[in-house]
Amino acid sequence: MTFPSPYDVWFADAEFDAGYGHTLATLREIAPVPPPAGFAARWQAWREQAKTVDAAPTVLSTETSRGRRVSIIEHAGADGTRLRAWLVEPLAGPARVGIVHGHGYGGRDAVDLDRVPSDAAAIFPVARGLPTLNAGIGAPELQAEHVLAGIQTPDSYVLGLCARDLWLAADALATLVGPLPLYYVGESFGGGIGALALPWDHRYIGATLIVPSFGQYDERLAVHCLGSGETVRDHVTAHPEAREVLRWFDASSALGFARIPVRVEAALWDPYVPPPGQFGVANAARMLELAVLPAGHAEYPGFEEVRAEAISDGRAHLARALRAAS
Repeated sequence: MTFPSPYDVWFADAEFDAGYGHTLATLREIAPVPPPAGFAARWQAWREQAKTVDAAPTVLSTETSRGRRVSIIEHAGADGTRLRAWLVEPLAGPARVGIVHGHGYGGRDAVDLDRVPSDAAAIFPVARGLPTLNAGIGAPELQAEHVLAGIQTPDSYVLGLCARDLWLAADALATLVGPLPLYYVGESFGGGIGALALPWDHRYIGATLIVPSFGQYDERLAVHCLGSGETVRDHVTAHPEAREVLRWFDASSALGFARIPVRVEAALWDPYVPPPGQFGVANAARMLELAVLPAGHAEYPGFEEVRAEAISDGRAHLARALRAAS
């Protein structure tokens, strides 16, 4: 199989064209999926329900690393399930902003401070069920089982619970460090989950979503991929009624309700999160800063330089959002 340049050289052994025949121009034309009737009301009801849950965070351990105080904490999720997370605080002076920092579908085994300024406090929640801190807690650990957990109903679907858990993670951060303007950072799984959660939590001043998943299910379900989308695609083929549940968890439908500046780093080639889904999310943002990556979920010539520039520009986006909110 011949791929367009430079992917024919970079990924010559790839199983399929992870650009899916698109160009930047065609990707920018992909429309978000219109939300079903009652979409906002349902998410707002979940948000109000979450406000009745006490995050009740407790600090389990603390150490100092790279000039920060790093703690492992435990807090309640949206249904009361106790979940663990990392909390990061600056040692020199009070924090000016709070960051809720999501992760990919592999979970998280340590904090990543690349996108966390020295004057920020941050919580690194780990999604229910996922390693390392919450493996098997509240949901199955295996990705193929996790992404289908509770898919029978909107109230029980795991992606909705993970998004709702982010509201409680932010509550835990506020309880432990005080109320701060919030900024969200999330990649892949964390990008999609963040897009679902952000519009209904008015504490946020901005967000960076990196190769976000769970966007534009019309596009996701139409193409083969190597990620969780393939598991969902197989399930919907066997159980078509599941498509109706997924309508409540489309990141492209949700992000259109956000009223904050959003930076989306979307890739032109990605075998795990198809680019049409990523751009469906980006195209939904009302206040969009778009960064186009050559590829996602892959390394390629110049990858480190692209990554460093994205981190720098993401920090600048955070700083602008904070100034605008001041």
